[in-house]
Amino acid sequence: MANVLVHSATGPENATRAALALLVARTAAEEGHDVRVFLAGDAVHLARPATRDAVAGAGTGSAAEHWTALESAGVPIFLSGMSSKARGIDEGGELSPPAKLVELAVWADTVLTY
Repeated sequence: MANVLVHSATGPENATRAALALLVARTAAEEGHDVRVFLAGDAVHLARPATRDAVAGAGTGSAAEHWTALESAGVPIFLSGMSSKARGIDEGGELSPPAKLVELAVWADTVLTY
């Protein structure tokens, strides 16, 4: 199986794309891949339960359901610390510096970006 990083900077302003990132991460985990998720930019809004509860994509499902499945599967979710701080978010994932994203990109066999 592969190491897969899903990196998203798309937030609730584009519900379909935001949910798609989580759906793809969920699918990879369900297929047995070692998955990590890194959210940056407006994607860090998905760390708030109320926000992800309101995000459902056209054909990509519920962000909240995907998030719950990722947590249940033990998939680590990292949040850009700088993006989170700028948006007042301090919950939902491990606040991480840009160096963490670089580390994950080097670790991954495949990086998918949304």
